[in-house]
Amino acid sequence: MRYIALLRGINVGGNRKVEMTGLKALLESLGCMNVSTYINSGNVIFELKDNLKHRIGNIGNGMKKEFGFEIPLLIKTEYEMKIIADAIPKEWQNNKTHKTDVAYLFPEIDSKEILDKLPIKKEYIDIRYVTGAIYWTVERKNYNKSHLNKIISHRFYRFMTVRNVNTARHLAEYK
Repeated sequence: MRYIALLRGINVGGNRKVEMTGLKALLESLGCMNVSTYINSGNVIFELKDNLKHRIGNIGNGMKKEFGFEIPLLIKTEYEMKIIADAIPKEWQNNKTHKTDVAYLFPEIDSKEILDKLPIKKEYIDIRYVTGAIYWTVERKNYNKSHLNKIISHRFYRFMTVRNVNTARHLAEYK
């Protein structure tokens, strides 16, 4: 089965550096097959013959040993990633006028109620929930008014990992 690992909080502002070649080699050493990475923000596509539950602890422990710090790790199946990407309206784009992102949710906050708990102003942002993620689009001129930037300091932010819509779509369609 094919999986996509989303590593949270690496290679941001020169901190918590993780080289993708080292990450790929680590996963291969742990029995993952056909491992590839996508951009430097911690996206890894891989396959396993056996059950992921038998491997997830080894992957987390291996990353801590290899890189010297714990890395929050969210692993989705190829099917889950496709459902999330397919929920995003096709016309939602990252461009000069709009900012569109996906926040993949860790199990601790994976619920539609998360939409009511975030410090955003819904009159300026179109934000929606699908199992495993929230996704939004906002006109760039309304970004500050939406209070989207306040999510970073919110208590639930540590239970999500954000990717732009282009990355989300690419990961869902990766071949």
